[in-house]
Amino acid sequence: MIDLTRNEEALSRNIQKAKENNIIIPTIAQMKDPSLIPDKIKDKLKDVGLWDVNPLNLFRISWKNEQKEKGGLYGSSNYIVLPSELTGVKAKIICMIGKWFPTGCHKVGASFGCLAPRLVTGQFDATYHKAVWPSTGNYCRGGAFNSKLLGADSIAILPAEMSRERFEWLQQIAGEIIATPGCESNVKEIFDKTWELKTTRDDVLIFNQFEEMGNYMWHYNVTGSAIADAFEEMKEEGDRFAGAAFTSGSAGTMASGDYLKVKYPDSKLAVGEALQCSTLLDNGFGGHRIEGIGDKHVPWIHNVKNTDMVIDIDDEDSQRMIRFFNEPKGREFLEKECGVDPAFISNLDYFGISGIANMLCCIKMAKYYELTEHDVLATVMTDSAVMYGSRIKELQDETGEYTSMMAAVDYAKHIASIKTDNMQELTYKDRKRVHNLKYYTWVEQQGRTADELNDLWYDFDGTWGAARNEAKDVDALINEFNERTGLLKNL
Repeated sequence: MIDLTRNEEALSRNIQKAKENNIIIPTIAQMKDPSLIPDKIKDKLKDVGLWDVNPLNLFRISWKNEQKEKGGLYGSSNYIVLPSELTGVKAKIICMIGKWFPTGCHKVGASFGCLAPRLVTGQFDATYHKAVWPSTGNYCRGGAFNSKLLGADSIAILPAEMSRERFEWLQQIAGEIIATPGCESNVKEIFDKTWELKTTRDDVLIFNQFEEMGNYMWHYNVTGSAIADAFEEMKEEGDRFAGAAFTSGSAGTMASGDYLKVKYPDSKLAVGEALQCSTLLDNGFGGHRIEGIGDKHVPWIHNVKNTDMVIDIDDEDSQRMIRFFNEPKGREFLEKECGVDPAFISNLDYFGISGIANMLCCIKMAKYYELTEHDVLATVMTDSAVMYGSRIKELQDETGEYTSMMAAVDYAKHIASIKTDNMQELTYKDRKRVHNLKYYTWVEQQGRTADELNDLWYDFDGTWGAARNEAKDVDALINEFNERTGLLKNL
């Protein structure tokens, strides 16, 4: 459950700070359905850039933003449908577009889901606390951005080997940046630094995306409904929603799969990870290059009992495809040799590295279940190629000019030859094995209890059900907060 205990003294200070900084907080309902946003807010957004450090951009934490860098309002869910000429499978694959969130990534929503309940209850005192955002890259960007919009100080924690673009942007937004040793799979080092801060400083509040049920709540309600809306909009006669696949990361996005399994009961839910760090598949370990998906642990907020499949992706596939998608010769190959529509090819920069891994998960899932042209799978493009220019340059420096032959080899090896190896359909016992891995991170290292761990498996109503339903309680607190500031009423 999400703790909604109130601290009235700190809450009063937050309300005063909001008044001073003209901060109005959106509700989860408005993020799901932007038509609920007041017209006076929409009028003001017409002069605001998508990445501007402006509290009004809290109202752009939605999958339904207009695709504009400045002044955009709202429309239907942002997504593309992958053509079979690209994927090599008959199934239709919906990819939700993360680029049109503030910061260019949907993690700004997950971090809001963690911060907002603490802010409107007064558990987080914006006049005293620093918000700590442990992350493998994008979550700390979203958290630092939201902190800035809400007038709070922040500390961003991420691995030192993440892309240069992330660090350069954070230097302008975060109050403090801590680079921990290692790469995406070095999550324990992030947790160690977080634990150090938690036990040595009383002016910090930790928003650990891997265990915060606010992350689960936001994705269940907002991302889940946005994917369902996209499917209902694009489906043709005879189509059925077959399932969804998401690389694990914090497992927040997996919550949208829980929503989809409620709405489409026959659908399947798969979790992806890097083959080089096959923790979920076979208790493995190692380092990998699929930026943004931390490994060597199972996130507390992953509802493993509701997960049908584990899919491992070779990080070499995602690396080669990020270059293939962004090189002229790669795009030329797709048009001339594969017959992909040039209009679709222009959308390939919507894919970041983890988005490519998600696409590959869906391809493997479609092949495993022998899906047809009437089956629809869904996933997300967490961020876009904007975050990986330095990585593409590294690949260019490594192998030189990209040629037509290289494009042909990359497509043949890293998409067309994708098989159903390194994946597993989970039985009840398999799911329990994965769930039990949480013990070593969360009970032995992070102060959780074995009873709490068992509750995640046996007490649905008190854990997952509660987190799903608490959005309405959080919204009630947000509405009360806005009423007490008087800012919305006086627009």
